[in-house]
Amino acid sequence: MEQKLGRMEALIAEINQHNYHYYTLDKPTISDGEYDKLYDELVSLEQESGVVLPQSPTQRVGGELLKGFAPHRHRARLWSLDKAQHAEALNAWHQRVAKGVADYNAKHPDEPPLPAPAYVIELKFDGLTLNLTYENGELVQAATRGNGVVGEGILAQVKTIRSVPLTIPYKDGIIEVQGEGIMHLSVLQAYNATAAEPLKNARNAAAGALRNLNPKVTAERKLSAYIYNVGYAEEAEFADHAEMIQFLRDNQFKVNPYLVYSDAIEEVQQELERVALMRAELDFLIDGAVVKVVDMRTREALGYTDKFPRWAVAYKFESEEATTLLKEVGWEVGRTGKITPVAKVEPVELAGVTVQNCTLNNAGDIARKNLTHALGTHVFIRRSNDVIPEILGKADEAEQGEEIAIPATCPSCGTELEQRGAHLFCNNKLACRPQIIGRIVHFASRDAMDIETFSVMTAEQLYEECEVHDPADLYELTYDDLIKLERFGDKKARNLLDAFEASKTRDLASFLFSLGIPNTGKATTRLLANHYRDLDRIMAAEAEELVELPDIGAIVAESITGFFRDPAIRTSIERLRALGVKAEPEQPAAVREDSPFHGKTVVLTGTLSALTRDDAAKRLEALGAKVTGSVSKKTDYVVAGDNAGSKLAKARDLGIEVIENEQEFLRLLGD
Repeated sequence: MEQKLGRMEALIAEINQHNYHYYTLDKPTISDGEYDKLYDELVSLEQESGVVLPQSPTQRVGGELLKGFAPHRHRARLWSLDKAQHAEALNAWHQRVAKGVADYNAKHPDEPPLPAPAYVIELKFDGLTLNLTYENGELVQAATRGNGVVGEGILAQVKTIRSVPLTIPYKDGIIEVQGEGIMHLSVLQAYNATAAEPLKNARNAAAGALRNLNPKVTAERKLSAYIYNVGYAEEAEFADHAEMIQFLRDNQFKVNPYLVYSDAIEEVQQELERVALMRAELDFLIDGAVVKVVDMRTREALGYTDKFPRWAVAYKFESEEATTLLKEVGWEVGRTGKITPVAKVEPVELAGVTVQNCTLNNAGDIARKNLTHALGTHVFIRRSNDVIPEILGKADEAEQGEEIAIPATCPSCGTELEQRGAHLFCNNKLACRPQIIGRIVHFASRDAMDIETFSVMTAEQLYEECEVHDPADLYELTYDDLIKLERFGDKKARNLLDAFEASKTRDLASFLFSLGIPNTGKATTRLLANHYRDLDRIMAAEAEELVELPDIGAIVAESITGFFRDPAIRTSIERLRALGVKAEPEQPAAVREDSPFHGKTVVLTGTLSALTRDDAAKRLEALGAKVTGSVSKKTDYVVAGDNAGSKLAKARDLGIEVIENEQEFLRLLGD
């Protein structure tokens, strides 16, 4: 028995260390298979011995249903924060801080003076506040904020959060740390894709899971937690905020990488404006940022009001959620034949924008969100980024409205629709107007065949008046065909014909992208072009060989092979080639091995001013880099230009090196 217990202790220490690297640092140290072997061995030993040690990771799956929450009195009060929602309010708070520092120094001439105010900016997470208690290094209690003095004990629920350590290196008595329990938006999306009852938003999902009496429900939601404060410690003391944060990191707590320090309130305001813009790119909810005085002596000197610390303020952003009336639902046809529901709602102001249209994703989404009878009812909507807002669900589940009719036939061409998973599709590729126009516009787009001066209006006009129903039809157009069209003069007609001719030399990767192969993007088509270097070889490739290529899974492989098996697609390609479209690969440049990018995986995001993304990708590949379209733990660098999106946010979350200075990027390229 003693030998088993010893092995269990060793397994627990090893597994918890791997959990720390995987869930807290986002840097796994072993494969999933190796981890599973260790975990299964521990489970087997616990079953054989009948003993489960307190720090065992097997407790994270959730235990038996609880009867209720026990009250927990915090050792140190959890304060609320005063709020500022504009620059004037923030500056007024800064003036009060500066006055408080000056008054204290004047009244205490014999003490070392407090430094001039300097600030740290943190994200204000939108989840459920957690207070974690550790005694001699072991997690002994977890509680909600409650009224700031007494909260609800939720230890069993918090133990299911894998980024919360069950033990920490700090062994000197009792310590309480505070943080926020959250559900990542990507996790929420994956959960809702299969959930019988989808969750309305990530905040409610996290709060509901942590205050659920069944810890197994908490475990199913795969929550995370960011820790940002030490509220009570019997021995530990800190000179400033940075020292406290390092203490948290040293004790294996998950600390969000975003921390910005400044000693000028003007810079703080500028940074808050930047945070508001990057909010939509994050994989978790924030409803603002928190500005705190850095120096701990100053915090102690400034003290508290009855409700708030005088040394911190919450800068609140505009709400990204609202309630409005669902008026009607229409159905749009995309270039792949996918039928997407688009809802019209009563206009409502949301995050500085007037919202009138919202997405419902697909027909299955309507049923999952219990919106089948929602016309004329009030619904929750969320604008999580700059794209069309999404309807989350009914504001009042008991409210009944008119039925949202799911179409049986295509709203454009009348063809019977096919259900594929949660989506409806029109299979009439050859005679469905929106599909044809969408494919032609995509074919001519900049990243595809790059036909200059081409537009959606041009595609619609050529469809109606010149019977352009396939990309190959573009190359059969003549000057006489174009000159008779409305808004076409001699110069415009000749320019468009010249653009058609110039596009014939576009490289193989661009041509593949122009075809609109389902489930593939520019990174995948470039990969195919670089690997096979021949269109006929790509068209003949089997799924079994495609999945051997990096970043191509079974679904993408089947999409590619199925696409090229379509007789209509093959006929179109044959016509394009007969009309002079070359679709030939670019000649590879000699790969340099002395570059910092050699052998590295790089992701490009945002807009560069000195060169296009395609040019940057080619330059990187010439230096021996692998350029991919998505950020993962295997990514080495993210190059971020202007208006970088969610890839930049994910890179920061994962701790991946980001190159944001374009001049530095050009220098590394060798310019």
